Amino acid sequence: MPKAKPTIIIGSLHLDYVTRVEHLPLPGETLAAEHFDLFRGGKGANQALAVARQGGKALLFGAVGADREGVAYRTELEAAGIDLTHLQTAEAPTGCAFITVDGAGENTIVIASGANLTLSETHITRHRKVIEAAGVLLGQLEVPPEALVAAALIANKAGLPVVINPSPVHPAFPWEQFQTDYAIVNESEAHEMLGFPATPPEAPLVRDMMHQLRIAHLIVTRGAEDTLVFRREGAPLAIPTLPVLPVDTVGAGDAFAGCFAARLAEGATLTAALCAANCAGALATLGVGAQDSIPDREQVDAHLLYYHQVFPSAEISEK
Repeated sequence: MPKAKPTIIIGSLHLDYVTRVEHLPLPGETLAAEHFDLFRGGKGANQALAVARQGGKALLFGAVGADREGVAYRTELEAAGIDLTHLQTAEAPTGCAFITVDGAGENTIVIASGANLTLSETHITRHRKVIEAAGVLLGQLEVPPEALVAAALIANKAGLPVVINPSPVHPAFPWEQFQTDYAIVNESEAHEMLGFPATPPEAPLVRDMMHQLRIAHLIVTRGAEDTLVFRREGAPLAIPTLPVLPVDTVGAGDAFAGCFAARLAEGATLTAALCAANCAGALATLGVGAQDSIPDREQVDAHLLYYHQVFPSAEISEK
């Protein structure tokens, strides 16, 4: 495995309270859960774990509470090989996410951010040199935007690729303040950001919006369908997805983003990083729980061999 510089993750840590139901509740509807689980999650922690499981060095900037949940979470992440030197302990409670999963594996999520909202621009800029020495910056929108923007500006100046997974989408997020090399979204997030319809739009329309938001590559994951890559310069790409029968889609996007960033940090090409990320995201849907289902390097590499037999490089096409 190529030696890589660290991946900096700016993101959230949550406890995930997961209920399983036959169908997602309608407004005003009360359902009896078929099953309940408590998992550790948060997009920042999930993606840091995905980086670590790919063999990358993950440095997580975020915050947990001083409560017993935060202490236990810190211990588990350290045991998983994530560098928590820059993880803050706040007086606010550790963040929580309330997740409902239906019989088809689709989900809804409600978040109580708690300590995640205490991550500050000051904390980020205090560790400027740590970010400058890294290989990739990976961020999401579950932390205060000023903290993420500060990290992105440092990365821009240092020449690091900036990967943003804008989840959840914030309409007022100041994209124009920094350069995003890769924005990773699902179809719902693409629609919220760009008005992306069910049928992929004309590439020039997307490129115009990407220029406004200073996004060089827009990566749109679409479940079982090809992952689309819109480029500010050049024709879009379609990267096939590993065919699987999903059990639980929670965490699949985080497995994709973390694997993608880890492979970039190794120096992989865009296409190679996306093929690996597609495998990681698909494999993550075969398990239960955002973190427990994240595949490791050996699993992803084994499925990449099968993936390239099913989808020779010639089938990775421009559209």
